[in-house]
Amino acid sequence: MIWERIGAWIEQASILGIGVILVFVLIAVASLGHAVGRWLKAPAEKESDGQDGYIISAVLGLLALLTGFTFSLAIDRFETRREAVLTEANAIGTAYLRAQLLEEPHRARLSRMLVAYTDNRIALGTARAADTKELLAANDQLITDLWTATVAAFPSIRSYDFSSSFIDAMNLVIDMDSTRKTARLARVPTEVFAALMFYQIVTAGVLGYALSRPRGRLASGFLLSLFVLSLLLIIDINRPNSGGVSESQAPMIALRDSLRAQPPEIFDRFNEAR
Repeated sequence: MIWERIGAWIEQASILGIGVILVFVLIAVASLGHAVGRWLKAPAEKESDGQDGYIISAVLGLLALLTGFTFSLAIDRFETRREAVLTEANAIGTAYLRAQLLEEPHRARLSRMLVAYTDNRIALGTARAADTKELLAANDQLITDLWTATVAAFPSIRSYDFSSSFIDAMNLVIDMDSTRKTARLARVPTEVFAALMFYQIVTAGVLGYALSRPRGRLASGFLLSLFVLSLLLIIDINRPNSGGVSESQAPMIALRDSLRAQPPEIFDRFNEAR
């Protein structure tokens, strides 16, 4: 339950708000670490700069490793979503072309549905999370209508060689709907974000404890700021429905423009010759 709440907060909270909260926490922990360091080192001999350097290098190195690992997870999911857009555009385009081999009224009916389905998919790909409920309902209805129209058209092409490839093309369109929905639900595990944030807080405390000179504190503050910015970028990439970094819908838009520029009527001459 606690991980679900943390995940929902990371998913829904403002990026700026997360950054501000994290910066304040890091400053507070670093100040506490600095105070503890001065208190423990006061009665004893101060540690050498070399020893502090080893500690800082090890801590920052592990933090960089964790940040890079989390960034890689987010990018993998982003690339999966981006490739799914291109695959779906190709699938819809193929299904549209094969639908032109059908006889009327199946050809015009399926062509109109595929164009409407493409429009809906573009709207879904660019909509915010709060606006997707109606679009998803329309999407599911279009999927049902597409398959109903395909079943109705199949008896008229049963004897043709391309009948199986037409069915396969329509199946792929429907399968890509599930693929893209699943890809958009895939997230970097909440436990990974929690571990990364926790380690950033620990790193702030260690830096505050080890660095006592003003120049060292300034450098450590600059490094922690960079790590916070990296974390915010990862969180943004991990939000396909609300983040600023989302997969491009250019392949789907190009397909939609192509379908609108070539209405089914241009295939009439070919079908008459066939």
